[in-house]
Amino acid sequence: MKVGIIGSGGREHAICETLKKSNKIDKIFCFPGNAGTKDIAENIDVDLDNFEVLKNYILEKKIDLIVVGPEKPLVDGLVDYLEKYKIKVFGPNKIAAQLEGSKIFTKQICEKYKIPTASFGIFENKKDAKKFLKSTNYPTVIKADNLASGKGVYICNNENEAVIAIEEIFNGKFGKAKNLLIEEFLNGEEMSFFTIHDGITFRTFDTAQDHKRVLEGDQGKNTGGMGAYSPSRLINEDLKNKIINKIIKPTLEGLARFGSKYKGFLYTGLMIIKNEPYLIEYNVRMGDPECQTILPKLKTDISEIFLACCEEELNKVNIEWTDKKSICIVVCSKGYPEKFKKNVEIKNLSKIKLDKDEYLFHAGTIDKESKVFAVGGRVLNFISLSENLTSARDKVISKIDKLNWDEGFYRKDIGYKVIDQ
Repeated sequence: MKVGIIGSGGREHAICETLKKSNKIDKIFCFPGNAGTKDIAENIDVDLDNFEVLKNYILEKKIDLIVVGPEKPLVDGLVDYLEKYKIKVFGPNKIAAQLEGSKIFTKQICEKYKIPTASFGIFENKKDAKKFLKSTNYPTVIKADNLASGKGVYICNNENEAVIAIEEIFNGKFGKAKNLLIEEFLNGEEMSFFTIHDGITFRTFDTAQDHKRVLEGDQGKNTGGMGAYSPSRLINEDLKNKIINKIIKPTLEGLARFGSKYKGFLYTGLMIIKNEPYLIEYNVRMGDPECQTILPKLKTDISEIFLACCEEELNKVNIEWTDKKSICIVVCSKGYPEKFKKNVEIKNLSKIKLDKDEYLFHAGTIDKESKVFAVGGRVLNFISLSENLTSARDKVISKIDKLNWDEGFYRKDIGYKVIDQ
């Protein structure tokens, strides 16, 4: 079987590596991939906004299955487009992808189906949003309605910070903004809860805790994710049942009213307060870096899972996991999430020798003349599985130290709430 992966990040490299383990896979294509995927797949340099070119290549190469990694092609309707040409695609359609594409769409489903979430207001212009601030309690949360690569969320401690957030969003920092949300600040602990869906059935797909803030101690600006560990320290059977019954099932019911079934990964971002879940956001794909943290624990052939989802037969697949703990630390370009240099060579990658249960997934990298260059903010993902997270983190940090990349930085405290306290 031939499989194509859409995307170029650490998530897509992790999916490639997991697919490679399957004896059912003859060839993997990556559109466009990165310096890491080129060793296990054929990287195809293609404009992901040009659906026709992509479709023609898929048909020409007789690719049996397409897995869409990032959110933008899903929100833009790539699944709907490819399915018109009888191409099997793993990922949600355009309507379902609005769960991530529009935070307001999701909030309206929450309102209608009484899904626990932060109270919120929707604002169409700066004037009304700033006026609302006069009666706001702090801290408060301000969100861009549209896609923002995980960075369009501001936690504001005072009115001045809130005004800056409103200005940046409406001035187009994350693309054209028709609306923004101002939300109640929920004081709890975040958790990422994953499910996988075939349109009829869904299964849980492990949990993780992501560290989004750029600085240690969860300080500083929001990023796409500085690291994660799995499973979440918060998960228990009672909480899992609450998440499924109070949040996921009502959401699927809401989508059905729009005539849409959900197929693909669903990332439910939660705030847990006294063992009660509150929905923060949905992502309509695997998280990044949670995907890199979770997939190495999967024992079941992932190609079987993807195909079962495309054929509405997920109920026939038994998804099995290792009991080991997993941690991922992201090495970023200096300056991220603000300005950073691009096309910086990473020289010591050949010195990194991976032992069993250790992984290195590329994210913002390219290969030029057999050299690897950093071109993104998040560059490399180091992962280790172990019986405990302390050991896993120590192993990851020793590998990053061997890399000794002067132009990068990372957080040494990933998992600190469960390891160090």
